[in-house]
Amino acid sequence: HYKLINEISKIDFTPPKKVKNLDRELVHLKKFGILKVDEIFEFVKIINYFKYLKNVNFTQEVKEWLDKISIPKEIEEICGYFNQKGEIKEDIDDGLLSVSKALERNKEKIKESLNRLLSSQKLASYLVDRQIHYINDTEAILVRGGFNHVLKATVIGRSSGGFFYVVPQKIESLKKEESALLSKKDEIIFEYEKSISQTFNRFLKFLHFINREFDRFDHYQARVFFAKMKDLEFVLPSKGRKIVLKNFSHPALHDPKPINVEFEKKILMITGVNAGGKTMLLKSILSSVFLAKYLIPMKIDSHHSKIAHFKEIIAVVDDPQNVKNDISTFAGRMVEFSRLFSKNHFIAGIDEIELGTDSDEAASLFKVILESLLHKDIKIVITTHHKRLASMMATNEEVELMAALYDEENRRPTYEFLKGTIGKSYAFETALRYGIAQNIVSKAKKVYGEDKEKLNELIEKNIELELFMKRKKREIEENLEKIKRQKEALINERENFKKRVKELENRLEMEYKEAIEEAKRAAREKSVPQIHKRLNEAYKKRETIKNIEESQESVLSLQKGDRVKYKKSKGVVLSLIKDEAIIELDEGIKLRVPIKDLKISKNVPKKNKVSNIKVERPKKVSVKLDLHGLRSDEAIEKLDKFLSDALIEGFDEVLVYHGIGTGKLAYAVKEFLKRHPKIKSFSDAPIKMGGYGATLVKL
Repeated sequence: HYKLINEISKIDFTPPKKVKNLDRELVHLKKFGILKVDEIFEFVKIINYFKYLKNVNFTQEVKEWLDKISIPKEIEEICGYFNQKGEIKEDIDDGLLSVSKALERNKEKIKESLNRLLSSQKLASYLVDRQIHYINDTEAILVRGGFNHVLKATVIGRSSGGFFYVVPQKIESLKKEESALLSKKDEIIFEYEKSISQTFNRFLKFLHFINREFDRFDHYQARVFFAKMKDLEFVLPSKGRKIVLKNFSHPALHDPKPINVEFEKKILMITGVNAGGKTMLLKSILSSVFLAKYLIPMKIDSHHSKIAHFKEIIAVVDDPQNVKNDISTFAGRMVEFSRLFSKNHFIAGIDEIELGTDSDEAASLFKVILESLLHKDIKIVITTHHKRLASMMATNEEVELMAALYDEENRRPTYEFLKGTIGKSYAFETALRYGIAQNIVSKAKKVYGEDKEKLNELIEKNIELELFMKRKKREIEENLEKIKRQKEALINERENFKKRVKELENRLEMEYKEAIEEAKRAAREKSVPQIHKRLNEAYKKRETIKNIEESQESVLSLQKGDRVKYKKSKGVVLSLIKDEAIIELDEGIKLRVPIKDLKISKNVPKKNKVSNIKVERPKKVSVKLDLHGLRSDEAIEKLDKFLSDALIEGFDEVLVYHGIGTGKLAYAVKEFLKRHPKIKSFSDAPIKMGGYGATLVKL
């Protein structure tokens, strides 16, 4: 349905004309009844509209759907019997045509006779006016008393002024002829009605089908035109249980404030200020689910919204008190809650959950009820003013909190909501806003007492602290799990590396032995040059094996803090990242190098010894560096040397070109710059200097 609606919305077409419900007519045909012309024409309108749709340039699934609708020739022929007004065309039948022409001639005669009478001098003194009056579908003239002296006519009515509506005798005879012609016309039309009804009966299944398909298309086009007229959007329900509303407006409100909601868990508890929009937020969430479920367009940012699909939508928002059923508010609520336990796959909205009973008792009861419902595939939106229930449910993993905010400075609700907290009701402030006297509110505050207010603040702080600690705990657990996975990955990688090295060592050992054997064979042949060549090959193989063994030993035993040798320099390992290590040389320079290039050094530097470092000024240094086409590790090595040269030269600012591409090189460059101790700041270069493809670095 969603795909078809989207496709239909992209094409301009004429909407269908109004068509009556044809269920009764279909039943009538099933019982071999005869339909009237106007009833037949309703089917003709549907069939003609589908013929029109087939010629519209629809694409993809809509076109496939319309192409599958095949209209029988007999039905198409019947459609040709009717004109745009829904009347049977006169030219399809000679008898009908002759009767229609006779009726036209008869009407002309009536008109001519009446005009002659109205122009007659004898009758002029008796005429009230010179108009033709239609009384009970009969042409008549209005005359005064005494008209019978000059005109033979039949009185068919009297006016409010006491005058007479009369039908002249000649007109009466013409009306009889007209009546006879109309009866004959009705007989001809009845024969057509009978014939068409018999044909319709033979194609009854097709008529059922085309009627159903018309209803289907009517549903689609109504949604499309409604969405275009009101600038609305469709949201296809998602398979998950997440509800994200971005700039959603409730359809029943005039000029509403759009809401933004992220409802990911099973229960959402909305607290906060009175008249602050809590109930409308609840109804907005339920209405968005309803609109998405039935593919009704809504005011929403559909690209950033997500609405789950539910089997049932339950709203518990009214006071169920009913004297006829002998049921109280709280008892009615209990009846509605008891029904929830027998349902599944639903979303429920419960307004003022603790309505009708003691709040402390209700808090304990509803806590257990809600926790019992959590094992079902459900979502529940709750509004409440009582902090006790909110504080009891706040620490549950499946519960989200949201508070309606209050502008204390202007003393009015903001109709905005804050996630993750419990809000105040602001009952005293709301009472003042709606007309309760200041002295009454002041007395009420004294009765309420400062201790109670402090206790509420303490509860709120305690809940916030508990929620904060739970978030921290969750973050630590996630980090520990991440470290655990990384450790396992490193262990696996180490084992795989050992395996690869062993395989390579065995292969090279075999090649070494083969080279020795080759050298021996050359010795037996007493060919000195050949002997030297084979021995050199064997020596190279042996050196390769030795280097692999040393590399393996170095990689397997290397740890953070170890002394290592890199080329001609020595230093300490700061960190290990996969097959690379960050080391700090004794000269104070930090480098990121491949682990395979490191060797363990047992040499410990002497303490309190000042190193004399002689830095040669680079021969040629530019303020620009181009890294295009390099791998990340090559680029970083080149960038490190470039920055060192620039610092020696005393440059304040340099430009590094890395291009845009996949973004990997740009990311590697910026990550390196973040860690470099001599970088003050860096940013994307101006457009004329390379834009996003270059970085401007301040030293």
